[in-house]
Amino acid sequence: MKKLLIVCICGLMTGSVFAQEGSLSAGDLKAAPATATPIAEDALVLKEEVYDFGKIPQGKPVTHIFEVTNKGKAEIKISNVQASCGCTTPEWEKDKAIAPGESTNITVGYNAAAEGNFTKLVTISYGENINKQITIKGEVWKTPASSAPVNAALSDLKN
Repeated sequence: MKKLLIVCICGLMTGSVFAQEGSLSAGDLKAAPATATPIAEDALVLKEEVYDFGKIPQGKPVTHIFEVTNKGKAEIKISNVQASCGCTTPEWEKDKAIAPGESTNITVGYNAAAEGNFTKLVTISYGENINKQITIKGEVWKTPASSAPVNAALSDLKN
């Protein structure tokens, strides 16, 4: 009895599998979504990958605009632009799809708070886990505590 029950259940399961396969029509196959054109790694081209601010004064934020162009055959949407630290702030058009041949800008700001040389990386993410890096660098010089140097001879003057 158990064997007969198991054979019947197996038969029903096999029949339902074949019934599911046979339920697709030719119209259903045509309606299947087409796969998107893959984005090539070299589709997003940077006009420059490194920018040197040179010597900048401490406490004065600076910015630079990086131009990126879509040299591929499909639209590209930049999904994220991530700086390596909090002193660097990237800005870009988050919802913009860059058409083939079109360009857009990424503005990178740097808060020159610490004295000395700096090199900061900014990672651009697009497509299916494709990344490119841009670099900003320069040297921050310490600004004087007052607007004019102290005149030691001032105390020598007599009224």
